[in-house]
Order: sequence, then C-alpha cells, then structure tokens
Amino acid sequence: MARILSSKRSLMLTTLSLALTRLSYSSATNSNIPTIANYFGTKGRYEEVNPHLLNDITSVNESLLVPPSHDECRPVHVTAIVRHGTRYPTSKNIRRMRRLYDLVLSEASADQPWLQDIKTSWKMWYTDDMDGKLVEKGRDDHRHLAVRLSKLFPSLLSPENLTRRRLRFQTSSKHRCVDSIEAFQQGLHKHWEVEEVWYQHEVNDELMRFFEHCRGFVEGVENNKTALAEVKKFKEGPEMAEVRRKMARKLDVPHDRVLEYKNDLKQFWKRGHGHSINSRSSCVLFHDLFSRLEVATHHLRLGLELPEAATVQVGHGRDGCSPSSPCWASIRTRPRPRRQLRPAARSFRTSGIVPYAANMLFVLYDCREGPRLQFLLNETPVQFPGMATEAMKDVPLYQDVRQRYRELLQGCNPQKECEVAVQAQHHGRDGNTEL
Repeated sequence: MARILSSKRSLMLTTLSLALTRLSYSSATNSNIPTIANYFGTKGRYEEVNPHLLNDITSVNESLLVPPSHDECRPVHVTAIVRHGTRYPTSKNIRRMRRLYDLVLSEASADQPWLQDIKTSWKMWYTDDMDGKLVEKGRDDHRHLAVRLSKLFPSLLSPENLTRRRLRFQTSSKHRCVDSIEAFQQGLHKHWEVEEVWYQHEVNDELMRFFEHCRGFVEGVENNKTALAEVKKFKEGPEMAEVRRKMARKLDVPHDRVLEYKNDLKQFWKRGHGHSINSRSSCVLFHDLFSRLEVATHHLRLGLELPEAATVQVGHGRDGCSPSSPCWASIRTRPRPRRQLRPAARSFRTSGIVPYAANMLFVLYDCREGPRLQFLLNETPVQFPGMATEAMKDVPLYQDVRQRYRELLQGCNPQKECEVAVQAQHHGRDGNTEL
C-alpha cells in the first residue's frame, strides 16, 4: 500500500511541476521564460513557434508570399483555419491541481529551501468556473494575428471587404472559440482605426467541432480506453518511471522531453494518424475548404468578383491541424520512445505544430497560367506533401493540388465513414486501424 501511495504521489508531483511551469510562462516576460517552454506541446504559446514575434508581435515577412517570379500573380482569397488562443485549464485539471496543492501543503515535510518557497509562494487561485475559458493572452493571440494577416493581405482583409460582407467568420460554439473570433475582429477594427466594433460571425459546430458529430470517433477513440493503449504503456515504462523517481527526490522537471513525448504520443493516437477514423472524420473540414476554392476559381474563370475575399474559421487543436490536412499528411510516422525522445529526431512534435492560436493559411492567387494555391502553417510557407518544387517559395497550380488530393476529396464521405467505423466495432472488427 505504501508503495502504491508513493507512486501516486510522485506522479501527482510530476503533473504539478509541469502545471506550475506552464502557468509561470503564460505571464512571463522575455527575461524569465522557463527553458522548457519549447516542450509544452499543445499547451505551448505561439511565440515559441515564431520567436521573432517576441521582439515585435505584429511583424510580418511579406517576402514569404511572393509567388513564382515567372508568373504574374495577385492574391484573391485566403482561408485561415485557426485554433483558439491561450486558455485556462479545464475544470478537471483545476481539480487535479487543487488536490496536488493540498497534498504539498499538508504532507510535503522536507526542509529544503525550494520546497518551503513553493509552500509559501504558491497560491491556488484557479476556480472551477474558469473551465477552459480564454485568458487575456488568448485574446491578444487573435488580435495580433488579425493585424499580421491584414498586413500580409491588405487587399483581402480590408475594411471595404468587411463592410461589403466579403469577409466570413465562423467558429465553434465553445466560449473560448467565440471569444477568439471576436478578438480577431477587434484586432481588425483597431488596425483599421474603426471606432465602432461590430461582430458578424456564425457558429457551426458540425464543421468546427466535427469530431463530436462522428459516432465512430466518439465510440472508437474518445470513449474507448483501449484506443490509447500505447500511451498507457509509455506512462508505465522506464522513461516515465525515471521521471517519477527524480521528481520524488526533488520537485523539478529534469526530463522535459520525456513529458513532451508523452503528450505527443497521446495526440498521435487520439487526434493524429494513430487511428484511421481520426483522419476520415476530419475530411469534412477539408471538403469545406475545397468547395470554397472551387467557387472562387469558377468566378475567376468567368471574370467575376469572388464572393469571399477571406474566410476565418476558429476551432480547436484537432481542427487547426486536422489529420486530413497537409500539415500532418507528411508526418504519419508513429512516435517511438528512446531513440525519438530528442526533438530533432522526431517529425511529430505538437510543440511546433499546434500551439495555442496555431493556424493554417490557404492563399489562392490569380495567375497568368491559372490559379495557384499556397499553404502556410503558422504563417510559414510549407510545401504540399508529395508536390516538391524547385524552390520553397513556389506556389503550385490549384488544379495540381486538387489532383494530388483527389482521393480524399472524392472518396471520403464523413457521415458514411463514421457509421462504417461504428459497424466495424459492433461486428468485432477493429474500426481504428493504424495508418
């Protein structure tokens, strides 16, 4: 019994230490940012992905958008799929931290100065009603992103297009997403020096919370304990045991990469390519994007003005970089322990993919040779997987991109896929085949 209690306490202390460092950096200045800030995974801040923003939060590099020099082009549409900004912990994790707080105060009895400092300085100020709500830093995430996108695409994200309803804003119904889309619009209005702020967003959970509407995902992954079997194995393995032993000796985070890896492993199996239903359920967002692009290219062929100059969609981590999208299409490799604990050895690192306010930008250009499409992940150009070009800045023809993803666009019916996965589970077959 004593061994079980000790194990539980040491694991709780590990969680506590990680929580404390995450909380400390959320309000940190440049001088006191903890060294492990790069390893916070999906709870990381956007500036860790783009460090230049620490010096100027609205700075942009317009040269990133220069289309091929041999083809005269102009941007005519941009779709931005964005994760909500920095938020408070959920009520579940707040309750966990409260139990940890009580445990440290009541049972930690060592005489070390660092422990006494924690017991006297740490104040448990989180309350259950904070439950995943957006913090002010999260609102700033979106206000600043709006300014940067306005500077990158002044002809698209313009006050004239807003007035003429050529800017479309969509969000999930979660308060942190609604607050984020409102903050984004606030950023636009302030950048344009418009005194009166008005909102014109729409709520669409079937699109921006597609995973909740996929029965196959809910039953096969979300509520299925066996879906994260690999995560459980790692948590009970030697790497995490070593972390717990060191944490029991001193409240510190000596193995930040191990903890980051544990989170990446969970994201891979729960939201990434670990189970095929993860990808099949998310193709609804991909279809929505290309249906919009089809309308845009049709108007270009007819010489008509596009109905939408820009579309901004705010959702969650699994929306901002869904497994059917290009940002994860080239990193299907399953994370493996030991030899892949070093960040440089792993392509699947959520710290660099899905921080708070993570975003995918799809920029459509009207070019002499035909429409071209550029993909940016967190405001950095990324080549479409399987479409290598001579230079990183090259923007492929839209029809080539559509041809590249034809199987996904033509062969993935989200409703059908979700029901097929359920039927496979009910008939004893594995509906969560690893890709």
